[in-house]
Amino acid sequence: MAGPSDALVISVKDNGDPRGEPGVLSGACQFLEWDSRFFAMRIARLTEPRLTSDSVASALTWCRANRIDCLYFLADSGDVGTAMLAQVNGFQLVDMRLTLERDLTHSMGTAAAVRPFQPADTAALRTIARVSHRDSRFYHDPRFTRRQCDALYEAWMERSCDGWADAVLVAECGGASAGYVSCHRTPADVGSIGLCAVAPEFQGRGLGRELVTAAFDYFYRNGIKQATVVTQGRNVASQRLYQRCGFLTQSMQLWYHRWFETDVPA
Repeated sequence: MAGPSDALVISVKDNGDPRGEPGVLSGACQFLEWDSRFFAMRIARLTEPRLTSDSVASALTWCRANRIDCLYFLADSGDVGTAMLAQVNGFQLVDMRLTLERDLTHSMGTAAAVRPFQPADTAALRTIARVSHRDSRFYHDPRFTRRQCDALYEAWMERSCDGWADAVLVAECGGASAGYVSCHRTPADVGSIGLCAVAPEFQGRGLGRELVTAAFDYFYRNGIKQATVVTQGRNVASQRLYQRCGFLTQSMQLWYHRWFETDVPA
């Protein structure tokens, strides 16, 4: 069960994304230091959600001058001109990013199968993360290898357990760590669900819903009255889970990648 698709943008803390370093900003482009180190290539991000002829030309010029390999772009899905400019300027559509939200008016109670993270869970949670988020944009861009994407989610989960997330809750089944949900408090006092997954062998037992309900309880007990979560347009299973838990769609955006090399790694 996949979590938010934004899996990297670690340089911009974005709905449960562990890359919290500020990066280097120049105009509408931001150099992403964590992403660049992790993938061993130079990666940047466009910081504005819409394109104009002038802005896209300026961004591409900056990227070439700074030897950028890949430029991320999270676009306003409602702007037709932006979509057209992205297409004609070589941007590859890799994901539809859905943000869902719901109000928290009362405690949901903590599910019996869910408990706080313990250090002994780390290895099992890394293993689950390695196979659970394959609807994300990175897996759907062939220039990122499967090995890189698997390692990314392992690192993301481990960093969440090490304190980057405000809380990590674990579903336990038969004494095994069977799933997780990471919880974040945004500066606006909104509760953000980061990564959420259940190990393949434990799926179909309602643990996903118990994890989300436990996250709601954590948020409510900490004075948070609204929750959000991000998932992928292609991830229908997660959308259905979150809808059953009372989430409604807040917005949809489009993730693009613009590459400046044509070679695809083996």
